[in-house]
Amino acid sequence: MTRSSRTSFIPQQARGQEPPPDSPLTTKEGWRRFVEHEAPPPALLTAAQRAALPRQEKLHNDEQRRNYHADLPLVNTPTIRKVVATSRLLVQLNRQQISARRGVIISGASGTGKTTALSQLGRAHEIAVRKRHPHDHSRLPVIYVTVPPAATPKMLAMEFARFFGLDFPARFNIADVVNAVCATAAHVHVDLVLVDELHNLNLATRTGAEASDQLKYFAERLPATFAYAGIDVEDQGLFAGTRGRQIAGRFTVIPAVPFSYAPGKDRDAWRSLLGTLESMLRLHDHQPGTLTGLSEFLYHRSGGMIGSLSQLIRGAAVLAIEDGSERITEDLLETVPVDFAAERSEALTAPERPRSRRRCVA
Repeated sequence: MTRSSRTSFIPQQARGQEPPPDSPLTTKEGWRRFVEHEAPPPALLTAAQRAALPRQEKLHNDEQRRNYHADLPLVNTPTIRKVVATSRLLVQLNRQQISARRGVIISGASGTGKTTALSQLGRAHEIAVRKRHPHDHSRLPVIYVTVPPAATPKMLAMEFARFFGLDFPARFNIADVVNAVCATAAHVHVDLVLVDELHNLNLATRTGAEASDQLKYFAERLPATFAYAGIDVEDQGLFAGTRGRQIAGRFTVIPAVPFSYAPGKDRDAWRSLLGTLESMLRLHDHQPGTLTGLSEFLYHRSGGMIGSLSQLIRGAAVLAIEDGSERITEDLLETVPVDFAAERSEALTAPERPRSRRRCVA
């Protein structure tokens, strides 16, 4: 590991620099910015205050509110709460373990909030670590990587190295990469490793099985808790064979599933979620209770998927500012495009609606 590699662990802010704007979450700069990012809600002005604003200031205020709604603060869903509580307990239990540390796998269909839960786990853990060690600016307690498609062991190792910003000479082997990653992780006190897109490991192929072994080797070498997320990983052969039995014996699987609209607690939970989202809106003429009043419509329109629901609410809020209506209505929600899975779910479950009500986004 080079001198430049070691010095790069000092926070960007401590060196008087801002992280590059294009830093992805899978780099230490992008991850740090994600952990520190907060979207403070802009203040809502009275009608008189808005009328008194010069045109440029009004445009600026509208732009601030559009940006805020596009990046609407996250709602703490039951899946996120369970992932954070389970994983943080395992982090504590694993601290004195030499091997066979326990981990977590978040598994579910696309759009059920797996990546969100995984990243929020990392954010919560890192914030807690910073509070315990407020003056230790060299700590990087969390690694976040994704499994690349058709991953090989070397590709996977390079994802870990890329997070730290490690550079290697033209000729290097995988052992060099693994040793540098493990030495760096120990130096910065990593104790939680987040691995997303686990379904990209194809265990039916020799390369995929070797990449899985490489991941297991990292789990043995690094004194950290590993948390994985992937699409329906139980169906990908992850728990089959000798490797699978070992994974099954060490990992807790937390399912990420769509919300239910069954009468009782499930329906109450859905309405509570809508109420929380509604309380975050910064629209001048929105009527409180509108979203909870549209709970059944929003459930069918989103298929109960948190990702689809978020897109609906955020999109409608942005459109409400752009068209000047400053409120979310059912008609406006109809104009927000949703993913194919949500469209198909709506077609299968929602009551028949007049086609004339559906408008197109300009």
